[in-house]
Amino acid sequence: MAKTIVVKQIGSPIRRPAEQRATLIGLGLNKMHKTRELEDTPSVRGMIRKIPHLVEIVEERG
Repeated sequence: MAKTIVVKQIGSPIRRPAEQRATLIGLGLNKMHKTRELEDTPSVRGMIRKIPHLVEIVEERG
């Protein structure tokens, strides 16, 4: 079974650089307090590290 993480958007992309908005969309987040369950890969972790002020890891599974 692959490891997964649950990511929640906690910040608004308003008045943020386009690169940060694109990273949120890449993670599948576009509305406040929305959560997504994503596979725990180095690329996903890197995307989360680019925008730690906009997202939080709620839970790690597996």
